[in-house]
Amino acid sequence: MRLTAIVWGSEIPVLSTAAQDAGVSLHAHPTYRMRDPAYLDSCIPKLTDSDVILLHPTNDAYWDTLIPALPPGVPVISFGHDQSFWTLSTVPLSVTATVNAYFTYGGADNMRNLLRFIQGRVLSQTVTWEAPSLHFWEGVYHPDAPRVFATADEYWQWKGKDRSHTIGILFYRIYWANGDLHAIDALIRECEREYNAIAVFSVGVGDTEAGALDATEVIQGFLPDIDALICLQSSALSHDPDEPVRVFQALGVPVVHPLVLYYRTEEEWKESLDGMGSIELGWAVVLPEMYGMTGMIPVASAMSEGPLGPEHAWHSPVEERVRTLVRRVGNLIRLRNKPDAEKRIAFVLNSSACASVEANVGAAAHLDSLQSVVEILSRVKEKGFCVEVPESGEALAQAILERRAINEFRWTTVQDIVERGGALGMVERETYEKWFSELPAPLQSRIAETWGDPPGEAKDGVPPAMLYGGKMVIPGLSFGNAVLCTQPKRGCAGSRCDGQVCRILHDPEVPPPHHYLAVYRYLGRVFGADLIVHVGTHGTVEFLPGKSVALSAECLPDAILGDLPLLYIYNSDNPSEGTIAKRRAGAVIIDHLQTVMAPTSPYGVLKELEEKIAEYHKFSGSDRARAHALQHQIIDLVAREGLDRELGIQPIQHDPAAFDRLLEGAERLISGIYGTRIPEGMHVFGRIPAGPKRARFIAPIMNHDGHLHRLLAGMMGLDIRISPSETALLRVLDGYSEDLVSRLLEGEPPSQAASGVLGDCLSMVDGEGLASLQREVQEISRALDYSDEIGSLISGTKGSYIPPGPSGLLSRGKTEILPTGRNFYSLDPSSVPTEAAWEVGTRLAEILVERYRQEHGNYPENVALLWMASDIMWADGEQCAQALALIGAEPVREHGRLKGFRIIPLERLGRPRIDLTIRVSGILRDCFFGCVEFLDDAIRAVAALDEPSEWNYLRKHSVDNETGPRIFGAPRGTYGMGVNLAVYASAWNNVSDLADVFIYWNGYSYGRGVFGEKSTEHLVSQLRTVDVTFNKTATDEYDLLGCCCYFGSHGGMTAAAREVSGKEVSAYYGDTRNTSRVEVRTLAEELRRVVRTKLLNPQYIDGLKEHGYAGAAELSKRAGRVFGWDATTGEVDDRIFDDIARTFLLDAKNREFFRDHNIFAMEEMARRLIEAHARGMWQADGEMLEGLRAVYLQIEGDLEDEMGTSPADRQGGSVEVFTPDEMKAWKEQVSHLKRHAAEQ
Repeated sequence: MRLTAIVWGSEIPVLSTAAQDAGVSLHAHPTYRMRDPAYLDSCIPKLTDSDVILLHPTNDAYWDTLIPALPPGVPVISFGHDQSFWTLSTVPLSVTATVNAYFTYGGADNMRNLLRFIQGRVLSQTVTWEAPSLHFWEGVYHPDAPRVFATADEYWQWKGKDRSHTIGILFYRIYWANGDLHAIDALIRECEREYNAIAVFSVGVGDTEAGALDATEVIQGFLPDIDALICLQSSALSHDPDEPVRVFQALGVPVVHPLVLYYRTEEEWKESLDGMGSIELGWAVVLPEMYGMTGMIPVASAMSEGPLGPEHAWHSPVEERVRTLVRRVGNLIRLRNKPDAEKRIAFVLNSSACASVEANVGAAAHLDSLQSVVEILSRVKEKGFCVEVPESGEALAQAILERRAINEFRWTTVQDIVERGGALGMVERETYEKWFSELPAPLQSRIAETWGDPPGEAKDGVPPAMLYGGKMVIPGLSFGNAVLCTQPKRGCAGSRCDGQVCRILHDPEVPPPHHYLAVYRYLGRVFGADLIVHVGTHGTVEFLPGKSVALSAECLPDAILGDLPLLYIYNSDNPSEGTIAKRRAGAVIIDHLQTVMAPTSPYGVLKELEEKIAEYHKFSGSDRARAHALQHQIIDLVAREGLDRELGIQPIQHDPAAFDRLLEGAERLISGIYGTRIPEGMHVFGRIPAGPKRARFIAPIMNHDGHLHRLLAGMMGLDIRISPSETALLRVLDGYSEDLVSRLLEGEPPSQAASGVLGDCLSMVDGEGLASLQREVQEISRALDYSDEIGSLISGTKGSYIPPGPSGLLSRGKTEILPTGRNFYSLDPSSVPTEAAWEVGTRLAEILVERYRQEHGNYPENVALLWMASDIMWADGEQCAQALALIGAEPVREHGRLKGFRIIPLERLGRPRIDLTIRVSGILRDCFFGCVEFLDDAIRAVAALDEPSEWNYLRKHSVDNETGPRIFGAPRGTYGMGVNLAVYASAWNNVSDLADVFIYWNGYSYGRGVFGEKSTEHLVSQLRTVDVTFNKTATDEYDLLGCCCYFGSHGGMTAAAREVSGKEVSAYYGDTRNTSRVEVRTLAEELRRVVRTKLLNPQYIDGLKEHGYAGAAELSKRAGRVFGWDATTGEVDDRIFDDIARTFLLDAKNREFFRDHNIFAMEEMARRLIEAHARGMWQADGEMLEGLRAVYLQIEGDLEDEMGTSPADRQGGSVEVFTPDEMKAWKEQVSHLKRHAAEQ
């Protein structure tokens, strides 16, 4: 019999063995391989050479191609748990049902009888067979046991309990039925070295009709008294999606989920840099994360000696990873059982080193991390932990700085740290050498090659990190059984900050210095930490080089962190980076609430302008003389402040049309301020908005996409389609919204609340709308009350299971992220882009194209997109949809899931297909590579169309009609874009240097079958035809000054495109904060909007001032990013630099604030402004420059007085420019880039 089987990979080994024993010619194909179009194409012609075809279908799109290709006349048996698949069978239903039973029951005997059954019933051969036989649906397995045990009691009677603690193991029944037990045996043996172990198999989701329990029932029945659960089941554990979390919560123990590499041998996995393919990622990692499982390291891989090769093999244990997993589970068990009074916790603070170590201790997105640590210490002390509590976050900040308990930097040498008492401990050379020797040999070689032999040596002008008297200094402060330290510097050493010591600038794959490892080993081995707590979004350890997921011992995050449990306090609005922490650092997330987003209004000159415009409208129809006078005042005010240049309008006194255009532009500018919400300071971990603050928190959530505004406007009898230029109405509606929410929170009946808010403006009561609003407001308020962030963290200190929860933006209506204090997860990208995102994305594409056409008179041929994971996590793929729309393709869905794409005919598209050059972030690459593959498939399909080049720019730009890559990023296993490092280190002379950095760091291609292939020439070729660069914002919580990554990527790509193409490439910024009002601005316009509404806004500044040191640090960082944008694009208006200097450094009151709370932040800001002028980026007037220099001299003098005698290696405020051309190693790396660009 010639049998072709297209079945699940787990079914193939035992079927293959049975076929060999029976002399059956078997051609087996795992369903996952059929997703590869080339593999599918090669299989289809071979189907005719079959006597019978066995199918176990999936929901993949390729079945639409495969099913019509099934050869007529060849019997087809299509089986599976979903009986709708049975309709593909061409044999009697009874035959399909029997075949399904053989596979469902599994095992060698059933497979042998399956083959005989097919031979006899389908091919009418004279053979005998036995009916499908079932032994156990679930049971307890042990490699030494003579049988499977039907209950846990039977097992323990046989095995006995001789250890204090027990580990439960849950695995799939198919492993037991098919004899695929090598890895299970290894896990059991390793657990039994120190613990009791009980390994139970089950069907997973169960089958009520057949009598098979689901996984949650098995856990409750077999594993009620365990100390930790190792769960190898990945897919649904119950038909009720909420039941697994309920069961895990009741169980209360850590639930870890080791990975099984189904399609790779151990050697293939070791050599890979993705660790696990995108096919496996969805069900092997994403789904378990949704159940709150953690600890995802691989413990099993495909055997290379399978009957039909590794793809059809059983699985063997990855021995080192099995030992690591059990050690980590053991540490969780010890944490769970250790008395709180004896537990030792290490808090690790982030530090934005490049933006000044001294100014940014405890950097965390929208979180006052220092005050948060104080609140946590206070609570755990109440619970019996032996810790000391600082007076306040501000007192903690000052203690850290006074003792210099930080890493060395410009104003802080290692000598300063030791002499001022900032050393938590010192590590002897011999001790560190022992720690270092425990690393895998290849890792030792990489670190030593870069940083010298342990504990570090001076190399190529770079000193060793944190060495004093031959010992390694561990900076930090002690608070009893808790210590606090800052995370070590990632890619540099010494107290200088310049292009020479910034090793990571030269090599994105550089390992961290010896000091990085020493700090974490000290915390675990010397301090004796039972637990590490990373405080705030985000640090660097999870972004160290290594595999994307399924890490090995040679991956740096794994090697650095070791086996200690890690809790990570993370912002609930940042699932993309938090997911990296979970998958690469093994972190358990404790998410925190987002900041209250408050409405804002014009201030200063814009407030004056708004008042005059309102007055002009008031008199324009009744007092022409007064209106005419106001017109002159408006024109003079606009001209005096330079707003006419900003608006692109030169008003003419006697030209009514010109004045109308100016008025329209000014009103649009003012409405942009009203249309923006700003953070009301920072969140403090554990604090939940109460009183009036709660209403301010909830109101903008209710107004997602203008919903609450429309409700109020409708009850006022107004047109619900509110124009953004109606600033007065928008301001009134904001006030009404907060008042209405406040009244509903206080319990007023909805109609009464509406009447109280609107008064005489009430035209009609929308009872249904108000009732709905009341329900939503109350639900959100209850969810806020349920938030227990510090309580969840305390549960984590006890080794307890932390329940999972969704993540995302409240401002986008994602209220399901509440309550906070959960172990958040990301989303399943199988529906991206969603239908809503497709609508937004198509509008983005058309607005972009039309704006460019109006400004330039032609279509853009190539749009460079910055594609970040936030597009998937926050916006459901709006930018992915935009990319599809630009090339003229659209998504195809089935049952809400993405099935593929469809090419839009040119006749319907109505314009040329726009080429793309995409810079993909490392996080999107690693979390959502399936989205990258999908977009790459669409791009290649469009580029291959036989269409005129003037209508298909992808084809026009393809070399010899072969489509080159369009999606580029940093080297695999690394993150970042390089340009921000060069800017911060002053390692550049001109924009050409920054362009080189961008190309060098991002010249690696990604797509279907391509993962990080070096493609510098292709990137340069694409950049030559770029006409416009583009990024977008989707929320007010984050903007283009919120992170250096924005100017590093968008600014860097703009610099590179302009440098390579030799033309003035446009830079645009999209805005989908309100999806019903999509906009595209120039980058310069967006910069002005963000600077005006936040950085220079007194309301925003005052909110941050409440956080003292941390608030000053945030203001300084944002000013530094303005510098970064101007360095890369030149799009920053001189007036912005003027206003920054005037607001923060020349204003006595603000200057006093910085001096009192964070003088280093003021120094960083002043130094950047002086550097901007020195580089010709800012043309400051003489008086302002003189004042700025005087301020800086005073700052410098104060710091030098405070520091005392200056060691020779203290850099202070000097700026030392080491450009790429001045550094030999770097020069060799980038010289070929310039040659290639010149040749083009």
